[in-house]
Amino acid sequence: MSKDFSETMLFTPIDDKHNMQEILKGVYQALLDKGYEPENQIIGYILSGDPTYITSYCGARKLIRQIDRDELLEELLRYYLEGHGIGVASEDADAHEE
Repeated sequence: MSKDFSETMLFTPIDDKHNMQEILKGVYQALLDKGYEPENQIIGYILSGDPTYITSYCGARKLIRQIDRDELLEELLRYYLEGHGIGVASEDADAHEE
């Protein structure tokens, strides 16, 4: 199974939040199935960028790499803040600056 590394590979990051949620669900479940603590493994991946924190079981490692780590962290933070009533919509933030 040799690969031709002389050609440029195309990477297409996902844009849709729904797809990000589906990918995270799949990765989370794969980590659970293999006996890992999913939160710890995903945090390790986000902080280090090392995909080996994510199991290759069910293609989870390939899936997680479709998500830009910065965008994943941003979305997780936004979800947490909004869930705790801390998040401010961008229109509200603009109104407070005036």
